[in-house]
Amino acid sequence: MLDWICGKTYWTVALAALAGAVAMLMAYTPVEATMGPIQKVFYVHLPSAINAFFACLLVCVASVGYLAQRKTAWDDLATAGAKVAVVLCTVVLLSGMVWGRYAWGKWWTWSPRLTFSLLLWLLYAVYLIIRSSIESPRQRATVAAVYGIVAFLDVPLVWLSVRLMPDIHPTSVTLAPPMKLTLGVWFLPVTLIVIGSVGWLYRSGRRRTQRRRMLQSQGEAG
Repeated sequence: MLDWICGKTYWTVALAALAGAVAMLMAYTPVEATMGPIQKVFYVHLPSAINAFFACLLVCVASVGYLAQRKTAWDDLATAGAKVAVVLCTVVLLSGMVWGRYAWGKWWTWSPRLTFSLLLWLLYAVYLIIRSSIESPRQRATVAAVYGIVAFLDVPLVWLSVRLMPDIHPTSVTLAPPMKLTLGVWFLPVTLIVIGSVGWLYRSGRRRTQRRRMLQSQGEAG
């Protein structure tokens, strides 16, 4: 399964789906009357945000798995999820800033959802920084696992912030049927790319872990 996700066929399908979604966005999806063409950034923004939540959830689940079983495979999976989460959060923040510039007349405002979204990006960026600063593999995995579980607490805050607090960010967006169809289509390539990226990063991490173990064993044997 992992080999297939990392293989040419999978990525050909994912990129073909992306090309189709882009073509649909440009040729089929109507232009929103108020914001104009810039509204189309929403079709990238929302799928990236939802997938970012799932990437963060993956880090949390893998972190729990590592603490329960102490297997490096869980640690490698958490690392892969965190890297993808940082990229997705970056896309969400940048696309949201473009949206905000045209919707609210400003690139950034310290509203609850935007603040918690920025915090989410910082939490997982720091997760990667912490990993790179600890030399001991076992200590690194343990500290990262605990941190990964705690960092996930920000996800429900991002999701609930608009609903529980006064916020300039809309709780929902009204879309015409063709727009809803386009949004649904865009979830496919974004999700495929996210799954493929996690798979590729996980496999690369497993290879590094196994290589490190082999070198360690050779050193001890020598």
